[in-house]
Amino acid sequence: MRSTYAVGDLQGCLDPLKRLLDKVSFDPKKDTLWSVGDIVNRGPNSLETLRFCYNLGDHFRMVLGNHDLHLLAAAHGFRKPSRSDTLDEILNAPDRDELLNWLQQQPLLFEAEGYLVVHAGIPPQWSQKKSVQLAEEMNSVLRCDKKSMEFFKVMYGNEPSIWKKGLTPPLRWRLITNYFTRMRFCSTEGHLELTCKNLPEKPPKGYSPWFEHKNRKTKKTHIIFGHWAALEGRHCGKRLFPLDTGCVWGGPMRLMNIKTKEYFHT
Repeated sequence: MRSTYAVGDLQGCLDPLKRLLDKVSFDPKKDTLWSVGDIVNRGPNSLETLRFCYNLGDHFRMVLGNHDLHLLAAAHGFRKPSRSDTLDEILNAPDRDELLNWLQQQPLLFEAEGYLVVHAGIPPQWSQKKSVQLAEEMNSVLRCDKKSMEFFKVMYGNEPSIWKKGLTPPLRWRLITNYFTRMRFCSTEGHLELTCKNLPEKPPKGYSPWFEHKNRKTKKTHIIFGHWAALEGRHCGKRLFPLDTGCVWGGPMRLMNIKTKEYFHT
């Protein structure tokens, strides 16, 4: 019997991932692993984690997280790794080009088996259809040599902070990416607040967690996401499946059986 599992932010923590997969008797020849992104950085084994995911081939699917995009921007010379980054091993690896070319082909969002998978979340003003369209736009950008360089050049920054009609590239691309890969708190209209990492019950004034807005257009969508380690995987609402339980910060790693919705932890 084939099974599909989704795992939270790996961030270079390969040993906990292997223990989790052993716990569910994961068979890489028939089972499939989904990742909510941030497969590299901050943890001890970023290179080997990246290789492990790559070597799963068609039995692995992922969305890009902010740390994955940071790696790509650094590899293209648009950002220097910081002291807290653990990316040098990848950047100096003999197979770096093969691995990074593969990573850059990955989407910001995908739909499968009744779920929407994204790294950070979906802003309240976007429907599932709109989100998929904008993710596909970014996929095209990342897979185009010229456009991807334009994007990485301006990727870092918190402005613009709200979606408006007529917003043009490359700042349009920055905002789409910030929603999908960095968002925690936003206003009812989708105005982003990207500096606060508090728990949901302590939002900045005028903002709420993206998933708590009553007018959210994806309320009926099953969403798998990561990114917000401070949530510690707590229940966020019906049809929401938070998978980042802060493994790189000393917490457990979370794995979810897609069919049964059962959680497994290290």
